[in-house]
Amino acid sequence: MIDARGLSCPMPVVMTQKAIQKDAPAVLEVLVDAQVAVENVTRYAQSQGYRTAVEPQGPDFKLTLNK
Repeated sequence: MIDARGLSCPMPVVMTQKAIQKDAPAVLEVLVDAQVAVENVTRYAQSQGYRTAVEPQGPDFKLTLNK
């Protein structure tokens, strides 16, 4: 799981990119706290062949990326 809460873009995307390049996980969870981060991580994940499910969790969002 990546916890990118409190970080501004592009850091959530960079963290997601590093995790995907390192391990190529079938499932990856990413926590973010900004709508723009949801959009940017989703866009990057889709470009890498992942489907993204977004689940609001209070003021935060949990993105589940599935290959």
